[in-house]
Amino acid sequence: MASPAQWLAGARPRTLPAAVAPVLAGTGVALWEREAVWWKALLALAVALLLQVGVNYANDYSDGIRGTDADRVGPMRLVGSGVASPRAVRLAALAALGAAGVVGLVLAATTSWWLVAVGALCLVAAWYYTGGSRPYGYAGLGEVMVFVFFGLVATVGTTYVQAERFVLGSLWAAIGVGALTCAILVANNLRDIPTDREAGKMTLAVRLGDERTRHLYGLLLDLAAVVLVGVALTTSWYVLLALAAAAPAFRALDLVLGEKATGPALVPVLQHTGVATLLYGAGILLGCGLGVLLATYG
Repeated sequence: MASPAQWLAGARPRTLPAAVAPVLAGTGVALWEREAVWWKALLALAVALLLQVGVNYANDYSDGIRGTDADRVGPMRLVGSGVASPRAVRLAALAALGAAGVVGLVLAATTSWWLVAVGALCLVAAWYYTGGSRPYGYAGLGEVMVFVFFGLVATVGTTYVQAERFVLGSLWAAIGVGALTCAILVANNLRDIPTDREAGKMTLAVRLGDERTRHLYGLLLDLAAVVLVGVALTTSWYVLLALAAAAPAFRALDLVLGEKATGPALVPVLQHTGVATLLYGAGILLGCGLGVLLATYG
């Protein structure tokens, strides 16, 4: 039976900034619009975190029973390492995804019922990333879905449940956050190219190859920086505080493009990119908050 520490490791906490950042950024835009609703922001955060943990356990289960994780160089997987049974990990995944669904229903009931359909799509996408007979993560579509759900849907959705209308600034923020969350997955898949190719997992990184995947990682970081200008133009220039993300991003970029790190040496890239993603979302929230404060009392 897996220990609590092993279950925590299986939840892959280094990926959780991908869930937190869109909520921070979306709430920042809602704050700029003077329509922030903090209890809804907290519920949106709970949904995002539960979905991320659910996705991670679901991937652990699905990859484990397929044998994809039999020779893994990254963080420990519960099923692949044999410390937890497939049934236990599947139940953990379903519990996390079910809890996300319940909290999402509360948000829908207090905002608009059509959000139930969006939530259902999120749950389906979470399970079929590596689950089912034809998982889209094995077909090279993982980055697209991460951009859509952990970028566009999570960020724009966070603003929408608070402001109850579409706000252009949240779309710009969503593109930036989505690019960084994609970069986390690209770094993960870059590390796993040899083992994924052998296991028949045709991720985008496997399809592109090592060198082009490294350049894709750099382009995603560049995109996040460029669209920050769009966020600033539609909210406050103080959102440029999000450029604090450049420090960990440059360190990660150096490992990917400069040092050409491979295998376990790419693991720190996940951490640096996660920190950059979190700083990006926090910078947008703090920048919008500072802009409102100065506009009100300055």
